[in-house]
Amino acid sequence: MPQNRIAALLADWTPVAQHKPWPRYEVDTATWDAVGQGLAAGVTLLGFWGDADAVHAAITAPALGGPRIVSIPVRGGAFPSLGRHHAPAIRLERTICDLFGFAAADAPDTRRWLDHGAWGLRAPLGDRSAAAPRDPTDYDFQPVHGEGLHQIPVGPVHAGIIEPGHFRFTANGETVARLEQRLGYVHKGIDGLLTDCELDRAARIAARVSGDATVAASFGFARAVEAALGIAVPRRAEVLRGVMAELERIANHLGDIGAICNDAAFALLHAHTGILREKVLGVSDRAFGHRLMMDLIVPGGLARDIETDGARAIIAALDEIAPRFAEIVEYYDETPSLQDRTCTTGIVAPELVARWGAGGHVGRGSGRDFDVRRDLAYPPYAGMTFRVPVLTSGDVDARVRVRIAEVEASMTLLRTWLAALPPGPIRVDVPPVSEPREGVAVTEAFRGDLLVWLRIAGGRVARCHVRDASCFQWPLLEAAIEGNIVADFPLCNKSFNCSYSGHDL
Repeated sequence: MPQNRIAALLADWTPVAQHKPWPRYEVDTATWDAVGQGLAAGVTLLGFWGDADAVHAAITAPALGGPRIVSIPVRGGAFPSLGRHHAPAIRLERTICDLFGFAAADAPDTRRWLDHGAWGLRAPLGDRSAAAPRDPTDYDFQPVHGEGLHQIPVGPVHAGIIEPGHFRFTANGETVARLEQRLGYVHKGIDGLLTDCELDRAARIAARVSGDATVAASFGFARAVEAALGIAVPRRAEVLRGVMAELERIANHLGDIGAICNDAAFALLHAHTGILREKVLGVSDRAFGHRLMMDLIVPGGLARDIETDGARAIIAALDEIAPRFAEIVEYYDETPSLQDRTCTTGIVAPELVARWGAGGHVGRGSGRDFDVRRDLAYPPYAGMTFRVPVLTSGDVDARVRVRIAEVEASMTLLRTWLAALPPGPIRVDVPPVSEPREGVAVTEAFRGDLLVWLRIAGGRVARCHVRDASCFQWPLLEAAIEGNIVADFPLCNKSFNCSYSGHDL
């Protein structure tokens, strides 16, 4: 088996010192190619990013005994392509090329991805020499051949107040034959901002990669720092981190459920879920002093404690929300016109979510039974029992129902933790460390698994990469809409609700 071969090959390499908690291996071309072949045969790609003189890939498979990171040095400005073996790596290779100027040898797609021609630099994190500006509309979309086909360009500017992205539909009448995305319009230079950065500033930047997942990103960043520096967080802080993460999950799922119903022309449920979402945001503000709980999770613990009456306020809000949410679910179940729009629409095949390693509601709605809180358990989830909903129909309805079940499971977790909130401190000091340390962490954001890898040197963040769950979900939206009518795209898109900002970095 390719998994066993990779495990055997990695056993011959000594892990890089001071990299926690997963081992990282600096490998040769033969081992790197074996990793690529393993990805094609079922190994899951957790992340793929560039560095000053190397590229790194995070992988996992049962035979490996847990996640591993493999690295290969860049020689002559190039590295062997993983994308030629494994399609989910292609966009990430294009990103590495844009940011660092490293070419993926024998890559199947060498088009620019994040760089739309306006940077004025060849590679902002590599060769910073000047580059002539390019026409941002000069982009070679993949050709589509067939009788009676026409193209419909949508975006990057959309009708609502939403992030920009371009969608190029090729349709036969109203039926979509192909969709190709072009993203990168929200590129903010996150990887550059997180290079040689003070620790406190880096934490704030990571928290702003995608505002709707700010708690999850802060959680991941803090855990990566703590892993690198060997920091043990107080139990009270661990539990309150979980409280914040589940409040964020509930708020986002409520918003998404309503928005999906709205895109299916059922605005009533959108209004009611909006009210419940506002109650969650309001009680988050009351308990933690910020509606989105931004910048509250920091390396070493928390920036502030929960208010004295915060736990009681959250439980009271849940008591009010739970029965009203049950009524909303009942309306959803008993409205045939709504079911007609969501059932069998936007199906993503189980083999695709497995190949892309898609997490969250996208993966679990198509049969991928994976949740970081359980499968790569971390405090306060370690030792907890909670439902991880998994469905197999892979349609819009399945993604709605996964969200519904997760809201219910999150409310149960919150009640359990808040009923016995441990006393004690909420933060420990981050120790000064002179020698370089590396850390990695994954948290379960409301969209799915979110990865943070970093290197700390001289008390500063020398390098950091944040990978949002959207990176492995956006490509599957192209598959979901295929064979559906153009008018169902908003419904499919919202059922994914991928982050443009989290993807574009």
